Amino acid sequence: MDAISSEAADLKYSSISPVLVAASSGAAMMRAGRTIDASGLRIGARLPIEEALERIKAQPAATAVWVELDRDCGDRMDELLSQLSHDASRGCYAAIISATSSLLDPINACVGDAEIEVVVDADETERAAALAIALARRESPLRLSDIGSDRNAERLRQLSEEVGRIASTLARLSAGPSGPRPSVVPMPAGEVPQLPADVVRNVIRARRLRARFFSEELFADPAWDMLLDLLQAEIAQLRVPVSSLCIAAAVPATTALRWLKTMVSQGLFIRRADPLDGRRVFVELAPEASNALRRYFAEVGQVAAI
Repeated sequence: MDAISSEAADLKYSSISPVLVAASSGAAMMRAGRTIDASGLRIGARLPIEEALERIKAQPAATAVWVELDRDCGDRMDELLSQLSHDASRGCYAAIISATSSLLDPINACVGDAEIEVVVDADETERAAALAIALARRESPLRLSDIGSDRNAERLRQLSEEVGRIASTLARLSAGPSGPRPSVVPMPAGEVPQLPADVVRNVIRARRLRARFFSEELFADPAWDMLLDLLQAEIAQLRVPVSSLCIAAAVPATTALRWLKTMVSQGLFIRRADPLDGRRVFVELAPEASNALRRYFAEVGQVAAI
C-alpha cells in the first residue's frame, strides 16, 4: 500500500471545522485532496483506511469525512463505512464516499440508506456536486473556487437539477395538497393478474433499443427501468444485487444510487441482506409495488408499454 501521511493539519488557524480524508492508496488520497482544496475547505487529516476509524472516533469536530476508495480494503473498510453510516444518521458530520463501480455491493452493505453521498467512477464536477449536496444537508458553507468560470459549470448545473428532480419526486410521492399520499395508488382487492416473463423482457428490450436511434439521455427514467428489472427478476425468481440494479437503471451509478434511496424510502423497494455474503445486499419489489406493476400490465393489454 502507498504511504499516506496521517499527520493532522494545524487545527487552530481557522474556525471552520476540518474535513477528514481517508483513502485506500496514495493516488486516491491525492485525488480526494484536489476535490477538498477546490471546495475552499481545509483538510484536517489525511489517513489510510486502516487508521481512519480510530481518528474519526477521537475527532472532536469535523465538517465532513471524505472516503476515497480505489480498492477493497476488507474488514477495516467495512468497519469504517459502518461507523460513517452510524454517525451520518445522527448528523455528526457530512459524509461522502467516492469509489469504483467494483465496490458498489460492499459499500451498500455497510452504509444502507444512510444520509451519505456515494459517487461512483465520478468526474471532478460530480465529486464537487456530491460535496456540495452533503454539506448543504448539514447547512455547512461550501465555496467552490470560481465555479462560474469552470468549463464544467454546465455539468454541475445539470447535476444540481438532477438532485432537485429527485427531491421533487420524493416530495410529490410523499405529500400532496390533501396531506400524505402513498407511493402506490390503492387498488381494489382481488386476484393479482398473472404476468408472463417475456412480456416484461420485451418491454425492457424495446427500451434499450431506443439507444440505437436516439441519445439515451433523451429517455432517462431510472425509476421505471429499475421497477421493470426487479419485476422481471421476481417473475424469474432471481435475486438482484445493488450493483446489477444500478446497471439496469441505464444512468450513471451515482444517479442510480440516489434513485434507489428514494425508492426504498417510499416503500417501493425492499433491501435484504444476502444470508451467504455479509458484503452484499439484494433489492426486491415491495408487495404493493409488484401488485401495481402487474395490474398496470394487465390494464395496458396489447398496447406497447415502453
